[in-house]
Amino acid sequence: MDYNRFIKMLSIDSTSSQERELAEFLAKELVTPQSSVEIMEVGDGTLNLLFSWGDPQIVFCTHLDTVPPYIAPQFDGETFRGRGTCDAKGQIWSLYQACLVLEQRGYSNFGLLLLAGEETGSFGAKHFAKTHAGAKYLLVGEPTDNAMVSAAKGTKAFQIDITGISCHSGYPERGISAVDNFINLINFIRSVEIPNDAILGPTTWNVGKLISDNPQNILSNHLSCRIYFRTTFASDKFVTDLMAGITQGEEPWRKYVSVQALGGDTPTRFLTVDGIPTTTVAFGSDAPHLTCFEQKMLCGPGSITVAHTPHESVTRRDLEVATDQYVKIYESIFINKN
Repeated sequence: MDYNRFIKMLSIDSTSSQERELAEFLAKELVTPQSSVEIMEVGDGTLNLLFSWGDPQIVFCTHLDTVPPYIAPQFDGETFRGRGTCDAKGQIWSLYQACLVLEQRGYSNFGLLLLAGEETGSFGAKHFAKTHAGAKYLLVGEPTDNAMVSAAKGTKAFQIDITGISCHSGYPERGISAVDNFINLINFIRSVEIPNDAILGPTTWNVGKLISDNPQNILSNHLSCRIYFRTTFASDKFVTDLMAGITQGEEPWRKYVSVQALGGDTPTRFLTVDGIPTTTVAFGSDAPHLTCFEQKMLCGPGSITVAHTPHESVTRRDLEVATDQYVKIYESIFINKN
């Protein structure tokens, strides 16, 4: 199999907000005599692409953008390394190869949807869902070690702003530290017993975008951060209610805290196909936002454990297995019906 086109894809920097160049390249490179391509402006300078073979009843889908920083590709004959190799240009490659196989076998009524902005809020998916009728089946490509996902965790993000009263740090009794209030908040969340889920397991959370830029000898009067939860079927509403109630209660620190819900994904159940291994995952995808599809599947080559890292990679073998499985999924649904 000729991988020169894949290496060209990897050589284009498509870091989120910069994926237009890749979209324009693929719009020309991937269209075939039997297919058509619809180029859709998302509204923020990025593009969605929909390649169609007939009237798609199943749409293969993944995203164009990658996380920073850009890492140029390397290939040793077996393993591709560099940004996007498994998240998600490897998905683009395997999904497209599957479309070519289906085309060669004379099948029709399938599509390939490439979306902008997945890594920064699924803006391309949200735009597509508002402007397109969708189809019955959706298969989203993400790095799942080529297992079909039966269920995936959701996400909930919250903007946190905490105030305090500045003073000389030699006399802390004259002020109130926003950092201390932050510690009280974190200790409170740690103390809460969040329900465990029989399918997706425990809920996890982390702090990001943490800022408190007070000088070292002055108590902080402001701290901001985001708290990001990976939720389950058992905890999704629990987490929303928990964070909505943070400012209530008698503890003094609560009155210095404000919480803004930023939304997120809900936990999702996915369709699986007999004969392909299954798993559950703790990461999000465009799937929950693509509400114009009836039944959804999630699987693809590569490992989530190397995605978003300096060591991102995917093997040639994984890409080829993914292609075969995508074809098998199509045929299981439309050709080999029981």
